Amino acid sequence: MFLDMPVYLDNAATTPTHKDVREAMQPFYRDTFGNPSSIHQFGQKAHRAMEQARGQVARGIGANVHEIIFTSGGTEADFLALVGVLRATGKRHLVTTQVEHHAVLNTCSWLEEWGYEVTYVKPGSNGQVEVQDILSALRPDTGLVSVMWVNNETGAILPIETLAKELQTRGVFLHSDAVQALPSIPIDVSQLPVSVLSLSGHKIYGPKGIGALYLRDGTPFSPVLRGGQQERGRRAGTENVAAVVGFGAAVELLCTEREVRSRHMMQLNRRFVTLLQEKIPFARVNGMDFRVPGICNVTLLGVQADALVMALDLDGIAVSNGSACHAGSVDASHVLLAMGIPKDEALSSIRISFSSFNTLAEVERAIDRIEFHVHRLQSLFRGVDRTSM
Repeated sequence: MFLDMPVYLDNAATTPTHKDVREAMQPFYRDTFGNPSSIHQFGQKAHRAMEQARGQVARGIGANVHEIIFTSGGTEADFLALVGVLRATGKRHLVTTQVEHHAVLNTCSWLEEWGYEVTYVKPGSNGQVEVQDILSALRPDTGLVSVMWVNNETGAILPIETLAKELQTRGVFLHSDAVQALPSIPIDVSQLPVSVLSLSGHKIYGPKGIGALYLRDGTPFSPVLRGGQQERGRRAGTENVAAVVGFGAAVELLCTEREVRSRHMMQLNRRFVTLLQEKIPFARVNGMDFRVPGICNVTLLGVQADALVMALDLDGIAVSNGSACHAGSVDASHVLLAMGIPKDEALSSIRISFSSFNTLAEVERAIDRIEFHVHRLQSLFRGVDRTSM
């Protein structure tokens, strides 16, 4: 059992809900409970609150209000983007990368079952994907390119700005999963010719179960969820007004506090990497060259990542061994394998992800316990072949 307060370093999986966000949401569980599609005062009050939140999200990324479609989260936004846009183009080929979130990769697999063709572009050893490799994969029947902006496992920043401009000149639509980009990178779609973006609330201190699809004017889209006429007929289903309001509040807070948060995250990251290199010289940060400061993927040779994650948890320190959507699996990270990292090294890798609520003292405590458990587990697993486990 741990004696100190627990330390949460798994913010790429989810973040705590900001107190201002919680306060903004409370009235919509209590008094303002109307269905936003209803014409009476209860419904119209909820509708006005939802449209205010839509404006907050739109302003946060430089979009027009009507270009924002609320969804149940990033996964649904990815699905709607790939299926809705590709189907509307009438084309049968999609280009993506091998390092995408499973929300994209599994949707691509599903599309392949329905006769669509998908080209998966391989990244370099640093997790980067070359723009030219993506352009080389284009075909006359390519209806969509889907490339994440920031990788959720390594924090690698992919060249979305350059790619968007290149694809615009070729008349090809671009979708980007920007779920992990939103917390760290200023997004302005008025200056960036991306066609579709996926966003999520719970990665920016907002509530879970809410996300958004940015759909640029003129981008073809065939609604996937059928039913009512919510979201201008593009996404059926009664909206989660409280979560929508919370998402809007979280985006507004993000825009207000972005510079302060960014400086703090860089400070935490520098301290973590410096101490890691001092205390555990053989540790390797994957994708070190060009990544956001909030995500750090570390390979610790000779240590089973699952065992280290559990040992740290018993010490009150929460980290992960990859994407939360893939938690519980003993498989090596598909992202690290795609980068050319051997399976045994991928199985020895953990992800540490910071928030603006973390402190330098928490980073120092985490390094202390990581160092202790790494040496302990190395002695236990020395000589064990984990690639066959």
